[in-house]
Amino acid sequence: MTRSGQLHLNAFLMSVGHHEAAWRLPESDPYADLDVEHFKNLARIAERGRLDSLFLADGPVLWDQVGRRPSGVLEPTVLLTALAGATSHIGLIATASTTYNEPYNLARRFASLDIVSGGRAGWNIVTTAGLDAARNFNLDALPAHRERYQRAAEFVDVSLKLWNSWDDEAILADKERGVWGDDSKIYPPEHRGAYYSVAGALNVPRSAQGQPVLVQAGSSENGRNFAARYAEAVFTAHQTLTDATDFYDDLKRRAAEHGRDPDHIKILPGIVPLIGATVGEARELEVELNRLIRPEYALRTLADLLGVDQAELDLDEQLPAQLPEEEQIEGAKSRRTLVVNLGRRENLTVRELIARLGGGRGHLTFAGTPVQIADKIEHWYESGAADGFNIMPPVLPSGLDAFVDQVVPILQERGRFRTEYTGRTLREHYGLPRPANRNRALVQVP
Repeated sequence: MTRSGQLHLNAFLMSVGHHEAAWRLPESDPYADLDVEHFKNLARIAERGRLDSLFLADGPVLWDQVGRRPSGVLEPTVLLTALAGATSHIGLIATASTTYNEPYNLARRFASLDIVSGGRAGWNIVTTAGLDAARNFNLDALPAHRERYQRAAEFVDVSLKLWNSWDDEAILADKERGVWGDDSKIYPPEHRGAYYSVAGALNVPRSAQGQPVLVQAGSSENGRNFAARYAEAVFTAHQTLTDATDFYDDLKRRAAEHGRDPDHIKILPGIVPLIGATVGEARELEVELNRLIRPEYALRTLADLLGVDQAELDLDEQLPAQLPEEEQIEGAKSRRTLVVNLGRRENLTVRELIARLGGGRGHLTFAGTPVQIADKIEHWYESGAADGFNIMPPVLPSGLDAFVDQVVPILQERGRFRTEYTGRTLREHYGLPRPANRNRALVQVP
């Protein structure tokens, strides 16, 4: 199929790279995960490439074993506030959980980031899988999958009320009359629901883009329904073009069923680009990184994802024929399905599967020249499988440098990506409208 228009490209930043063994390369700084200057450098590289946004993952738990890879994770809204001062255009997307936060505090944090950055903030909404996180918040068990999404829906509804609790014209700053603001243009949520009770208005006004962009990353049935209702960008993982196209079509259809414009939900799969001057050079990097993986660490993570005991996995055998049914899994349902399908489809041993997951944890990994990387991205876009990509460099900063300096110019020459920013807010980068104040419509007399 022929498709016009331009791609959206985000930089997904993770310490010294997405490959779990990237920190072991001679060039890598194993302390970079806690170095703000490291992230400022990455932000400037991404902005040099005119990318839409930076994206930071997060979870309220110590990820994995600290022996495996750099494990320090700075709170993302704090880190992005520092990066806002080091950049001027690129969007700033942070992950935050609806399961282990309260709407007022979180809405305030994102509204503050949005103000500080001049309207460049986005919230990646997650419901947080994993028993370890639950145990950090006075819980002995992980809340059920469906309940987490029900809670998330009310959480977002309350957040939207809070972000709209100030009219755009509420601030008067009338020195002569001594009137700073108009109380009639403040709209307290007065919300009382199944999970939350929030009475008062936010103490932060609306931003240049109205409210943060809503991003979502779940691909389960509950996740798709949630995304179709709320998300303006969706980060997703697919190994095949067919799976990606099916997901794309399904989510656009669901968005339309919710009365939304399907163009106002941007679908952005992850891609881990291993870039070399030749195919051989790119594959050498891939082989070297995979050689540095310590499978004993990855084995535990894989067992947890699959819902089996680690002893049931043999590194040199394929996945067990019998695995727990999907209905028995309460966390990371869509990622588990992807990993199982990958192992079954390609008859991979557990050792081979671990290597395939080492670079992107299930996201598409592709080794090639800059032209081949650009071709892959453009082909998925033209095939209706994506509106763009979440770029996940295996090694940082070199992988991001290579993408920005070698792949982006090819996409620009083909007319597939901007050569300059034409707007200043994240909504403008994504081509999304500034939302009207829904509270004003409810309380104002025409």
